[in-house]
Amino acid sequence: MSNKFPLLALLAIIIGIVVSSMYTVTEKEKAILFQLGELKNADIKPGLHFKLPFFNNVRKFDARILTLDAQPESFLTSEKKNVLVDFFVKWRIKDVGQFYVATSGGDEAVAKSRMSQIIKDELRDEFSKRTIQEAISGGRNEITVNMKRKANKKTKELGVEVVDVRVSRIDYTQSISGSVYERMKAERFRVAKDLRARGKEEAEALRAKADRERQVIVANAYRDSEIVRGEGDATATGIYAKAYSQDEEFYSFIRSLSAYTNTFSGKNDILIMEPDSEFFRYFKKSEQ
Repeated sequence: MSNKFPLLALLAIIIGIVVSSMYTVTEKEKAILFQLGELKNADIKPGLHFKLPFFNNVRKFDARILTLDAQPESFLTSEKKNVLVDFFVKWRIKDVGQFYVATSGGDEAVAKSRMSQIIKDELRDEFSKRTIQEAISGGRNEITVNMKRKANKKTKELGVEVVDVRVSRIDYTQSISGSVYERMKAERFRVAKDLRARGKEEAEALRAKADRERQVIVANAYRDSEIVRGEGDATATGIYAKAYSQDEEFYSFIRSLSAYTNTFSGKNDILIMEPDSEFFRYFKKSEQ
């Protein structure tokens, strides 16, 4: 039993040395090989690799796309007005050796701090060339494209690549929010006033058109009524003439009765005239 223990211990040590001499690098990682604290290899491909125990050690870094979500920053536009800009950056480690050297031993916080400052400087330059309206409406996409191109030139020394830069929000600062609100309010009032004026103009036009149509309709109706009245009078005259031609005496008698009725329609009606007047012709006794 005493002879087996040293063998087992030796086997365990050998297995430990073999295991400690092996390491793997995945597709999601970038690794650096050091020898006695000195950077030896910064271009290690994904897979299984070997190192010298106690002499070599390996440092791994995330090779995936990372996010830098910076705090909102105030920038001055070409109108000398401040806007509050919120942005974020998508980045990844491209040259792990350069990244390790430039960030004090691969400190991700150092890399984010320096990238944030680079992006802010570029944003400040881009917003200084534009008005608030240009930055908010159509210039945001152009700003992000320019920033990505310029930032990659400066972050190359950090060993990182800026994949994308996005401006998530552009807002007014408190100092100009009130004036902007008042300007927007005035603009809304102007639009409302213009719409009311147009509505009033259209209403007047419709009212004038309706009045013209009413006058035309009334005139046409009056014309048609006069035509009908004239035709009726002509028909009545024709009927009277025809009746009169058939018996003139009877027609005269009927006309006289109608005249008597209209003249003496009330009890107090008085007519003063000569007794032998033609009006009393049918009151006299007929000699025939």
